[in-house]
Amino acid sequence: MTNASPLLDQARLDNIATESFRQADPYPWINPEGVLTDSAFDLLRANMPPLDIMKASFGRKRAHGQKSHDRYALEYHPELPIHPAWHQFVDELNGPVYQDWLARLFASRRFRLSYHWHYAPRGASVSPHCDAKRKLGSHIFYFNTEDEWDANWGGETVVLDDGGRFSRASAPDFDEFERSWSADAMGNRSLLFQRQGNSWHGVKTLNCPEDRLRKVFIVVVNADTLTGRLRRLFHKPEGY
Repeated sequence: MTNASPLLDQARLDNIATESFRQADPYPWINPEGVLTDSAFDLLRANMPPLDIMKASFGRKRAHGQKSHDRYALEYHPELPIHPAWHQFVDELNGPVYQDWLARLFASRRFRLSYHWHYAPRGASVSPHCDAKRKLGSHIFYFNTEDEWDANWGGETVVLDDGGRFSRASAPDFDEFERSWSADAMGNRSLLFQRQGNSWHGVKTLNCPEDRLRKVFIVVVNADTLTGRLRRLFHKPEGY
């Protein structure tokens, strides 16, 4: 795929101001449009991994009394039998354009990336939570469009502000937060956020038809630490 056209839009990445990310409330986040070229978005969306190679994760117990995050999940690895465009995409994410962009926004190069897909059915949700301390942040690429998904069904990530009131080792509901912002999750959109002590976020319960799935591809920005290296050595997936 070395001669293939780039999937990431470098000009779009370059035009995202560092300050707009770092100074966002209540923690660093942005919800840009067009990080992928339009043709790349269409190509990847048309060739999402099939459901039958994904692992069902339902009713999985979470810490702190938080509700389960129900979904079908697939962790990326180079031998996956998926469309070549997805392997090209990961190669670009591992390449200098994307890595330099992340380093600029996060003010750090001490990270390693891991990747997975999540498909969520009707009734699924992501209860409000703060990510594990081993994460520096996440970049969520959305892959639903108006021709097969109604925005009223939900699926947008909700950025939450607790005003510093909640311990991350707790399980508040969405309506307990002082302020919230809903990301635009339709079409060629993504959400990048940086984990901090108060980086609460979630996805409200989906009310889509039974035959529809919320589909995302997530880049997990893992801190490059000894603990993280040991997790990889023993093949423990990161980003969960």
